[in-house]
Amino acid sequence: MLKSIARLSGNTLKITPSRLLGAPRFFSSNARLPVTSFSEEEVILQESVAKFAREVVQPLVKEMDEHSKLDMDLLSDCFNQGLMGIETPEELKGTGMSFTSSIIAIEELAKVDPAISVIVDVQNTLINTSIRKWGSKSLQEKFLPQLAESTLGSFCLSEWESGSDAFAMKTRAEKKGDHFVINGTKAWITNAEQAGLFIVLANADPSKGYKGITAFVVPRDTPGLSIGKKEDKLGIRASSTCEVTFTNVKVPETNILGEYGKGYKIAIECLNEGRIGIAGQMIGLAQGAFDATMPYIIERKQFGQSIADFQGMQFSYADLATDIMSGRLLTYHAARLKENGLPFVTEAAMAKLTCSRVARKVTSACISMLGGVGFTKDFAVEKFYRDAAIGEIYEGTTNIQLQTIAKHIKDQYK
Repeated sequence: MLKSIARLSGNTLKITPSRLLGAPRFFSSNARLPVTSFSEEEVILQESVAKFAREVVQPLVKEMDEHSKLDMDLLSDCFNQGLMGIETPEELKGTGMSFTSSIIAIEELAKVDPAISVIVDVQNTLINTSIRKWGSKSLQEKFLPQLAESTLGSFCLSEWESGSDAFAMKTRAEKKGDHFVINGTKAWITNAEQAGLFIVLANADPSKGYKGITAFVVPRDTPGLSIGKKEDKLGIRASSTCEVTFTNVKVPETNILGEYGKGYKIAIECLNEGRIGIAGQMIGLAQGAFDATMPYIIERKQFGQSIADFQGMQFSYADLATDIMSGRLLTYHAARLKENGLPFVTEAAMAKLTCSRVARKVTSACISMLGGVGFTKDFAVEKFYRDAAIGEIYEGTTNIQLQTIAKHIKDQYK
C-alpha cells in the first residue's frame, strides 16, 4: 500500500475529492468508464503526491532552479514517500502499485516542478523497469530495494555522436574471463550527478552491429567510472545532466541485464515505456502553467472588467484547456494499454508527441495572457516555459515520434 506522503508533523493525510482539470473519479472493477477514471488507490496516490508537491517541493523550486542544484533532503523525501519504487513489489521495499500510478505521480509533480518529476520518471520507467523485467533474481534482490529506498539510478545510452541514432554508440565492453571491461563516454545522462547506480549500454561485439549491444548494471563506486561536466541547461535545472566516462571499468558477467547482445531490445522497450512518462511530465507541466495563469487573468481588470471576460481571452484559454485534456487522454490511454499488456508503442509516441507540443503551446500562451508579469521570474510560468523545451528532445525527438507513428500507419495499410 502507498506510503504516507504527509510530511507535516506526522499529521494524517486527509483525502478530498480532486478538483483538478479533467479530474479522475473512483471506478469499480466492473464499470466501463473513461480512461482517466482512477481506482481508489490511484486517487489516494494522486491526492497524496499533489499535497507533497505543494507543501514540500514548491518552497524549494525557485532556489533549485536558480542554482541548478537538487536539494538532497528533497531527494530523500521522495524516497521516504515511496515515490522511487512505485511498481517495485512490496517484498523488495517498493510500493507495489501500477504503471499508471507512476504516470499519475509524474504528472502531479510536474505541475509544481518538472525537474523533480523527471527524476522520479527516470527512476521508475527506465531504471526500475529494466532491473525488474530483465534483471536476474540476484540483481533484483540486490538493487531494487536500494533503488526504492535510497539509491538514484541513471540510464546511460546517449553519446556525443549517437543521439537519435542511439545504436551507433562507440562505448565498448570487452569480455575477459568472467567479467567485461567497459570503455567509452556517455553524454546527456539524466540524474548522473547524484546517481549511485548506472545501467550502461555498451557494444560487446561490434562485428554484429547493434546486436552486439549489451546492458550492464554498474554501481557508482566501480573503479574507472567518473562523472564529467554537468550541463548548464535552459530548463529542468534541478535535474542533473552530465557526461559519464568509463575507463577500464570491470563489471562481472553476472551484472548483465537480460541476455548478452540483447541490450538494444531493452533500450527500445524502456524508451517506449518512458515516452508515456515524458507525456505525463509535459501534460503536468502544461496544467501547472495553466493553473498559475488563470487566477491572475480572472482578478486582473482592464477597461472596467476582468480580462478573463474578454472574448478573445476566453477563446484562448478554452483552446488551451482542450489541448491539455486531449494530451491527458492520450497519455492515460497509452498507460492503460501498457499496463494491460496490449500494444502501446504507437500510442506512446502519439502521447509524447502531442503532450510535448501542448506544453510548448500552453506555456507560451500563458506568458502572453499574463502580459509583462509573465515575462518575469516572479511568476512560475517563465520557468514552465523554459522547462517545456526539453519535451520535444529527450526520450525521442519529435521527428522520431513522427517516424514511429508513420511506420505503424503505413503497416496498417499494406
